[in-house]
Amino acid sequence: MLDQVSKTKDATIAEVMADLGRRAKAAARILSTTPSAVKNRALAAMAASIRAHGDTILRANAADVARMRAGRTSKALLDRGTLTAERIEAMARGIEDIAGLDDPVGAVIAAWDRPNGLRIERVRTPLGVIGIIYESRPNVTADAGALCLKSGNAAVLRGGSDTHESAAAIHSCLVDGLKQAGLPEAAIQLVPTRDREAVGLMLSGLNGNVDVIVPRGGRGLVERVQAEARVPVFAHLEGVCHIFIDRRADLEMAASIVVDAKMRRTGICGAAETILVDRHCAGAQLEPLVEALLAAGCEVRGDAAACAVSTAVIPARPDDWGREFLDAIIAVKVVDDLPAAIEHIATHGSNHTDAIITDDAEAAETFLNEVDSAIVMHNASTQFADGGEFGMGAEIGIATGKMHARGPVGVEQLTSFKYKVRGDGQIRS
Repeated sequence: MLDQVSKTKDATIAEVMADLGRRAKAAARILSTTPSAVKNRALAAMAASIRAHGDTILRANAADVARMRAGRTSKALLDRGTLTAERIEAMARGIEDIAGLDDPVGAVIAAWDRPNGLRIERVRTPLGVIGIIYESRPNVTADAGALCLKSGNAAVLRGGSDTHESAAAIHSCLVDGLKQAGLPEAAIQLVPTRDREAVGLMLSGLNGNVDVIVPRGGRGLVERVQAEARVPVFAHLEGVCHIFIDRRADLEMAASIVVDAKMRRTGICGAAETILVDRHCAGAQLEPLVEALLAAGCEVRGDAAACAVSTAVIPARPDDWGREFLDAIIAVKVVDDLPAAIEHIATHGSNHTDAIITDDAEAAETFLNEVDSAIVMHNASTQFADGGEFGMGAEIGIATGKMHARGPVGVEQLTSFKYKVRGDGQIRS
């Protein structure tokens, strides 16, 4: 690894990263015209290699997790960084799912004929080189590498220092797949150093060789990327996800969804962080919902109404509204009605994922139309905010911006387009 040998080698981090960028750009040119069958062959080989080397990956991960525990890493980050046999199998299946997707490259988005006889097509093309900077989650190595390959892009992966060994073990399996399919190893590269200087160099664009940056991590990482990046960024700052319990919500459904949305995995960006309850149903709904959360082991921080239903509820502080807890903690508040809920989400949300629980179709449509988030849901857990659950195979991340990609960033979102114009001698007077 560069960080282990840089003191005795002449190559600096800047030189190594510049070379990495050049090789990625060259690989991207090859991938842009690589047939789907070849890409799928590489993906199948990657999945097989991950399964074959599962024990090696788990040993590397055990070493990473031990260092994380020694460093008193938070429970949420430990959960994100820990691999199991089941999660390794999920990585392999995810890659196979990506292989099964339609290849977006070359797809004709639109086509039309002009009165002068010109035939115009808008056609999907790869973005080029995608830089992915991520923390803790080593499975992102597989997801991101596979998605970039399927969409004809080269990938430069900079994993978190806390799970560096896990990412390296997974990356070696991806390289196996590339080699077996006869594709350049530089198509998916892992930054070989934990040094933060490498991140700054990626954000600068590696001398024009990186086309897009995708950060996956905490607020500090995303803020740095958004502040320093000199290339376009697909990102979300936080996942402050709300669930609104409408006056016509089914109580059994609401309790089931709320507990799942918060407690299934508390450390993911799609976990619910705030529950809003319509005042018109609070008398019947609030106490059972709070008790269901408490019984599931969740700390509840509530407004005066929520505190009144149980002594176990902790009074919420002003900054609990709009907080991404990433833990078994949730904020609960009673609001006057649907417009008040939408206003609260607009004020305190992060434009990630928000849901309404109701049997009122008109209220549901109002919520879905007026809440300005990348993902809006009706009668479903916010934990479905995931590219795999959307049928995308996997995702590189969730984007909450309004340009190009929004929501789960999958193979389609990793393409741009160009126009193909065909004529038979037309000139413009």
